[in-house]
Amino acid sequence: MAKKIYVGNMSYNTSEEELRDLFAQFGTVLSANIIIDRETRRPKGFGFVEMEDDSAAVAAISQLDGQEFGGRNLRVNEAIAKPRPNYNRY
Repeated sequence: MAKKIYVGNMSYNTSEEELRDLFAQFGTVLSANIIIDRETRRPKGFGFVEMEDDSAAVAAISQLDGQEFGGRNLRVNEAIAKPRPNYNRY
């Protein structure tokens, strides 16, 4: 089953390809997305990686959390889905 990973404290210059390559050392990466600010169109410094295998995801989290990448120490952990607020817009 696929596991989604949060990757924070990334350099604003990191590309999705670099992020994918970083995690691919641990297993098959299904997707790598960097979150972009809607107004400025610049990266927000965090993103998500989805890995095919749970054990590969756990290995990536343990090996990459706190590691330097692009001049910054990454924060890597399992992404936990939080319910989105339901705003009624009238």
